[in-house]
Amino acid sequence: MTQSTPSPPKLLLRFFRLYCNPQLVEAIEGDLVERFEIRALKKGQKKAKQLFIKDVIQLFRPGIIRPITGAQKLNKFGMLKNNMVIAKRQLLRHKMYSTIKIGGFAIGIAVCLLITLFIKNELSYDKHIPGHENLYRVVNNYNMEGNIIRFTWFAPPFAQAIQDDFPEVTLAGRTNEGNNFGAGKNNIRIEGDMQNHYEGDFIYADQQILDLFQFKMVYGNLEEALAQPNTLVMTRKKAEKLFPGENPVGRTVYINDNTDRPYKIGGVLEDLPSTGFFQFDFLWTLTGREFWNGEQASWESQNYQVYVRLNPGTDIEALNPRLSEIGTKYILPVEKRNGNPNAEEEMKNMSFSLEPVTDIYLKSQDISDPYQKSDIKYIWIFGVIAAFILGLACINFINLSTAKSANRAKEVGLRKTIGSQKSHLITQFLTESILYSLLSFIIAIGIASVVLPYFNQLAGKALTLPWSELWFIPTMFFSSVLIGVVAGLYPAFYLSSFRPAAVLKGKLSMGSKSSKLRNALVVFQFTASIVLIIGTFVVYQQMEYILNAQTGFNKEQVIQLRNTQVIGDQPDNFKNELLKTPEISSVTISDYLPISGTARNGNMWWKDGRTKVDAGSSGQNWEIDYDYLKTLGMNLLQGRNFDREMRTDTSAIIINEKMAEALGIQDNPIGAKITNRSSNRVVWTVIGLVEDFNFDLLTAPVRPLAMRLGNAPSTTSILVNTQDMAATIGDIQKVWEEMAPNQPFIYEFMDQNFAQMYVGVERIRNILTSFAMLAIIIACLGLFGLSVFMVEQRSKEISVRLVLGAKVTQVVSMLSFNFMKPIFLALILATPIAWYMMNEWLNDFEYKISMNIQLFVFAGISALLIALITISFQSLKAAFTSPVQGLRNE
Repeated sequence: MTQSTPSPPKLLLRFFRLYCNPQLVEAIEGDLVERFEIRALKKGQKKAKQLFIKDVIQLFRPGIIRPITGAQKLNKFGMLKNNMVIAKRQLLRHKMYSTIKIGGFAIGIAVCLLITLFIKNELSYDKHIPGHENLYRVVNNYNMEGNIIRFTWFAPPFAQAIQDDFPEVTLAGRTNEGNNFGAGKNNIRIEGDMQNHYEGDFIYADQQILDLFQFKMVYGNLEEALAQPNTLVMTRKKAEKLFPGENPVGRTVYINDNTDRPYKIGGVLEDLPSTGFFQFDFLWTLTGREFWNGEQASWESQNYQVYVRLNPGTDIEALNPRLSEIGTKYILPVEKRNGNPNAEEEMKNMSFSLEPVTDIYLKSQDISDPYQKSDIKYIWIFGVIAAFILGLACINFINLSTAKSANRAKEVGLRKTIGSQKSHLITQFLTESILYSLLSFIIAIGIASVVLPYFNQLAGKALTLPWSELWFIPTMFFSSVLIGVVAGLYPAFYLSSFRPAAVLKGKLSMGSKSSKLRNALVVFQFTASIVLIIGTFVVYQQMEYILNAQTGFNKEQVIQLRNTQVIGDQPDNFKNELLKTPEISSVTISDYLPISGTARNGNMWWKDGRTKVDAGSSGQNWEIDYDYLKTLGMNLLQGRNFDREMRTDTSAIIINEKMAEALGIQDNPIGAKITNRSSNRVVWTVIGLVEDFNFDLLTAPVRPLAMRLGNAPSTTSILVNTQDMAATIGDIQKVWEEMAPNQPFIYEFMDQNFAQMYVGVERIRNILTSFAMLAIIIACLGLFGLSVFMVEQRSKEISVRLVLGAKVTQVVSMLSFNFMKPIFLALILATPIAWYMMNEWLNDFEYKISMNIQLFVFAGISALLIALITISFQSLKAAFTSPVQGLRNE
């Protein structure tokens, strides 16, 4: 039995012969094969093949590579030049088709470029933080009857506990963004100055937050800027506004005119990048700060966000389950001490996990926290839209190229007859498509530059074309070549496949195969376009529904006056002065309002006497005044409002339907005694029941709420009844200037603030609308080109029909019908796709529209009308053309 001789990989050997200088091939190949055989005997075939690959790759270097010289070089250059000349002639000869191809390409590429900039910006959030790979925030995951509720508020000692108990945590810090603690907008006044400045946003933070996020400092020392009590840091833009041209570190300021607690400026930070979830203007130190006696040691209140830095390489999956030990060690004893009978069960349902800070902006929609966020779903949606729009432009190119194939058939046949190879023809057609693509890219960059400011307005961004970045120009160039190849590949192979004999004998099939492909591509184009149209309609209707929804309170004609805590101890005088204006119907002072960005205070509530029996219900605890319900138009279902004449109302409370239901007193709420978990457990008597009203985004259900008399003085809401809003505001300003001289007069409209809650959704709607319009424009461009081609091809038939007495309407119907068939098919395909996608999107809303058949019919009719108008222009032109002229042209 003989053993076969091992042989090197044939494919690699061919590759070597392809690139190697023919004069060296024989000698080098012999050595290569000999080395391979020796290695195969000594080390085995597998190892020998691996080393053979290495040898072939290493030999690919100057001196061995096949030279391109002399006639060969000239021929290649000449061919390229010839291809370019032909491409230029084709471009100029068929100006309309060239315009459609290049225009569609340019629009598609410009849209892709803008979307790419948008997506790149969204994905870059918080990547600027030094060491962000090891920076996390803590998330509380509570299992409530199978529903996982996720939030990020923790007790004051939580941060220190996690740092002490887990060696993987090298540093932990806290922030407090609660408006009811004073965070948010405040007056700031420089010592020695009389003028207050109403500024935001204020956030409480530990010194450790500066160490964790490593903010860049302009003035001061990062390591101690918040280390002392009663210090604060501010951003550069605020420092330049308040202390122009000077270093303010060490200067004293007062917040809300409180001279008993002066603050020293500990540092100035560089302005925060817009691509960060953490946005503020001022950081107040938490060092030495206690919001009530014993607050910092209490495990009963949850008002702090907790951030941690981990040792590099920490196994998060292994660490997360262990974090529950904090609940068992610290929270469980407190709950038992308070007599909570369900403490053990609650601890089982509670777990903690760590979330990368780089995921907060895009991947934490299900987590309740105080930050403005986006959604990773939109990144995917926009990415798909960009691909679709670019695909539509490529389809136009393919469709028009194959449609015009008959015009190039003779050229192909002649060139093949005189010796041109198929590869040369493919190269020529690809050269044409790449030329179109390069021109389109140049135009696209111009379009993107012009449109970018408007796109920034739509998206709420400040995007710029990255001319100075090294990757931009090369990426654009190679992308244009790649897209040119992708778009031109099918037409190149299709056109180069014509048989010369058939072409020259006039037996060339007009391409039924290509016609089917064109129809399929048109169906794809309009399917994508109709899905976008339906999506736009659904988003538009949902936004209209939200903005005009019956929220259970009055937001129209309500002016919100900010900064009213400076009025001090005379709020009643202020309200009375305002009410002297006839156009003012009612005035209330409260920081707690049914729009986001205002104060919130979550508590646990029980029916009195059940605190050691029931688990308690989570609900809001708001401070309002006597005129709150009247000013905001809330509907009192049972009982009464607060009464100035009844002193016992200091322990009275008004609840909403959800709170009554949660406490099990919905049948007879008036007179019920309830209590909450707070520093001083007060028993409240329910005197009123209001209809549920929305005080969160309409993506969430109404939550339990209780309202009691209290002092929350920073916002005054004024209900007006006037047609001359400017004059009424002028009257309010006069009262303000009398009551609060030298204080900024700042007002807003409540309905605008309500709409602002949905600005993110509205931006998505505007962007989606724009993209849908562009998609339909690109699709119609292609349809228009095909209709022109079809009319050209059938001009003789049309002329004969007209001579024989056909009516214009018959000709138009005949020409339009063929194009409408794929549009109908696209509508059928698009309907279930759009329904599924938009149903998924609407599921994010607690209150939403229901999609109905009329919506799809309307979207379909819109697409059909647009397509019909596009086609009809050419159909009518053909129908009104003199048949004599048509026949003469034939």
